[in-house]
Amino acid sequence: MTVDTVPVLRGEVDAYVEPFLEHLRSVGYAKRTLCGKRRTAESFARWTGRQHVVVADLNESHLAAFVKRSGQQLKGGAAQELAVLRPFLDYVRAEAGVTTALSPTPLSVAGQIEQRYRDYLRTERGLTERSVCVYLPLVHDFLTEWEAKAGGVSTQRLDALIVKDFLLDRVGDRSSESCRLVSTAMRSLLRFLHLRGETTIDLSLCVPTVRRYRGAAVHAYLSPQEVERVLAATDCSSARGRRDYAVLLLLARLGLRAGEIVTLELGDIRWRAGEIMVRGKGRVLDRLPLLADVGEALAIYLREDRVASASRRVFLRMLAPRVGLGGPAAVGHIVRKALTRAALRPSSRVAAHLFRHSLATRMIRAGASITEIAEVLRHRAQSTTQIYAKVAFEDLRGVARPWPGRGGAL
Repeated sequence: MTVDTVPVLRGEVDAYVEPFLEHLRSVGYAKRTLCGKRRTAESFARWTGRQHVVVADLNESHLAAFVKRSGQQLKGGAAQELAVLRPFLDYVRAEAGVTTALSPTPLSVAGQIEQRYRDYLRTERGLTERSVCVYLPLVHDFLTEWEAKAGGVSTQRLDALIVKDFLLDRVGDRSSESCRLVSTAMRSLLRFLHLRGETTIDLSLCVPTVRRYRGAAVHAYLSPQEVERVLAATDCSSARGRRDYAVLLLLARLGLRAGEIVTLELGDIRWRAGEIMVRGKGRVLDRLPLLADVGEALAIYLREDRVASASRRVFLRMLAPRVGLGGPAAVGHIVRKALTRAALRPSSRVAAHLFRHSLATRMIRAGASITEIAEVLRHRAQSTTQIYAKVAFEDLRGVARPWPGRGGAL
């Protein structure tokens, strides 16, 4: 394809350098950082001009050719240039309306099943992307292994023995929670295949359930004094500290989940009504009261520290690009750092959920009913909340039967 046969879309590549840098500036990149990115982008734009590369033809191969142009790149130099040029390439394509060509290689039968299953989870089951990303890797592993062992995938030949062999290979040395996740994903896939008429019988019935004792252990929690200690150890004299303090208050006072904090948007804070709209599980919108100390911490962070951003998320990254937090793991990182500052080492691996357990524990010990706790934590079923009854040790002693004495029970 030549320059004469392909029109240049919105000018040569160098016409996109300044808009690209302005875009980076808008998401919080520092002036010093932009200087380095400018040099790389301008150098690449000049190179494409010399090579007569037009926007319509621009692709990853041009990036690879550019970083190898001298053959004398310093160690790490190519990686640094690619870190600038890949976002630049995406920006140019998006602005010029150039779409990435789809791979001409057709999907295998296993790939087609995986794609249909993904669409089923998103559209018919209404699962969030986070939930879809939990199920798909396990399903992908099953289909890939089945295809490799059988030399091909045919749902008409799928039977309980194939399913059993995969499960036995997977659950050998895993935890009970990991085994439960594998069996749940397999049961979901097999039920999908039966509903679509791709298997004559419902093979999900052959997937055994994993025994799980929900009431076997007491959840880790912090005492009210420890919660206040964590909050007091947060340095509110810095922008990061004020952001983290607002996050910790939402966890400690309202019992929000980490994912709910990440997805909190500016319009969700109803200042005049004194409430917060929370995007809970199952895409349900819940209304919670905006407590005084929570509202004050949010107001200080939004007024003094949250920079202008195209993102509507309340909590932004501290480093460029200044967009919303990457996910629940970011909130977990904030909590773990806060616990370390307070010299606390809980016996559980949970991070953000630790405050949720602590709030429920404090409520039940203060005399709150299971119904009231379920309403605050927004549980769909009270059976989920009943696990917190175990922490009311004094109340349990009052209803416990005395241990039989000598001679056996009377």
